[in-house]
Amino acid sequence: MLDYRFIVDNLEAVKANIRNRFMDADADEVVELFERRTKLSTKLQGLQRDKNSNAAAMKSKLENDERARIIEEGKKLKEEISAMEAELKQVETEMETAARRIPNMAHPDVPDGKDDEDCVEVKRCGTPRKFDFEPKDHIALGQELDIIDFDTAAKVSGAKFYYLKNEGVFLELGLVRYALDILQKKGFTPYITPDIAKEEILAGIGFNPRGAESNVYGLEDGAGCLVGTAEITLGGYYSGAIIPAEKLPLRMAGLSHCFRKEAGAAGQFSKGLYRVHQFTKLEMFVYCLPEQSGAMHEELRSIEEEIFNGLEIPFRVIDTCAGSLGAPAYRKWDLEAWLPGRNGGEYGEVTSTSNCTDYQARRLNIRYKDTDGKNKFVNMLNGTAVAVSRAMIAIIENFQQADGTVKIPAALAPYCGFDMIKRKL
Repeated sequence: MLDYRFIVDNLEAVKANIRNRFMDADADEVVELFERRTKLSTKLQGLQRDKNSNAAAMKSKLENDERARIIEEGKKLKEEISAMEAELKQVETEMETAARRIPNMAHPDVPDGKDDEDCVEVKRCGTPRKFDFEPKDHIALGQELDIIDFDTAAKVSGAKFYYLKNEGVFLELGLVRYALDILQKKGFTPYITPDIAKEEILAGIGFNPRGAESNVYGLEDGAGCLVGTAEITLGGYYSGAIIPAEKLPLRMAGLSHCFRKEAGAAGQFSKGLYRVHQFTKLEMFVYCLPEQSGAMHEELRSIEEEIFNGLEIPFRVIDTCAGSLGAPAYRKWDLEAWLPGRNGGEYGEVTSTSNCTDYQARRLNIRYKDTDGKNKFVNMLNGTAVAVSRAMIAIIENFQQADGTVKIPAALAPYCGFDMIKRKL
C-alpha cells in the first residue's frame, strides 16, 4: 500500500501508474477521503479541547443553574465526540480499502505495455540444443519413463494434479536440496513453512483471498487459505514487528507446497506440469533497508541465474512490463527456460523475482528503527529459487536422449543418486 500523503502529493503520477498497469483503482477517492479525515480529525481535536474545558469548569464553584448548564453541555459534547469518532473510523476504513486497490509505483525503467510481447528481453544464457531426433514433451517422456502419472491423479484428485513416481521422486528432492545448498552458502536461513495462512496475511502480501477472480483456495469458516507460495508465509513472519536495523538484510529460504486454482488456465502451454493445482517450491525472501533493495533485487536475480546455469538449462531474462507486474511489485525479472517440447521449442517462465519496496510492509506493519530513532517501513523482496514442477520440465525436455532416456545434469546427479533415467523393463 502506498503512503496516503504520497498519493495526495503525487496524485497525477499515481493515476498515470494505475493506467499504465491496467488496474482498477480510484486515487481521487483516496485523496477525497484523506481530506475528509483531516477535517474530521481537526474538528474532533477541537471537541476534545471543549470537553476538557467543560470538565475543568465542573471542578469550580458554581451556582446550581450554571452547574446544570455545564452538565448538559458536557453530555452534548460527549455525544458529538462519539458520533464524530464513529464517522472518522468509517472514513478511515473506506480510505484504507480504496488505497489498498492502488498498485505500487513502478520503477522508471519498467517497459510500458500489458502483454508478454511488451516485456523486454535483457539477457540470454546458454544455447538451445539442436536435436538430431524429434524431441518429445515432458508429458510423453514422464509417462514412458514411469516417473509422472497424470491419469491416476486425475481419477483420484482431478485435473491438474499428478503423482511423481520412481526417479521422479528423487528428482524433486534432489532439486530442492541442490537449490537449498546454494542458498545456504549465500546466507539464507532455511525454513519449511506452513501450507495455510490467515486471510489478513494474504491480503497484506497482495493476494486476493476471496472472490471469483481469486487464484487462492480458501478454507471454510474463515479458517485461512492454502498458500500459493511461501512468499505469503515468509512475508507474514514479521508482521506487526519492528526488526532491528543492524539485522537487515534478512535472507530467508522457504520450502512449501503451493496451491493454486489456475481458474481459466487452459490450452497447450498449461498442459502437464507447467500449470498445476499443487507443486513444491523453494522461495527466497528478503527484508532490507530501503537503500538496500535495488542491490538485493539484483542478488536474487543472480542466484536464480546461478541455479539454472548450474543445471545447464538455456534461459533468458525478461524485464516485465508494467501491465504484468502485479500490484505489489516495483520491478520484476522473469527467468524463462528453453523448453524443447513446447510448440517445437519455446521459452517459458520458470522463476521470477520482485522488488516490492515498502508496499507489503506498510500493509503488514513491518518496520525498523532508523538512526534518527523513528520507526520506518522495511523493503521486502521475493524470488523463486526453484519451482520444482517447471524445473523438472526443463530438465526432462532438454536432457532427453534419442533412446527415450533422460540424462541428469552433472551438478544435480549427486543429489539424485543417479545420472540417467532409463525406461522400465
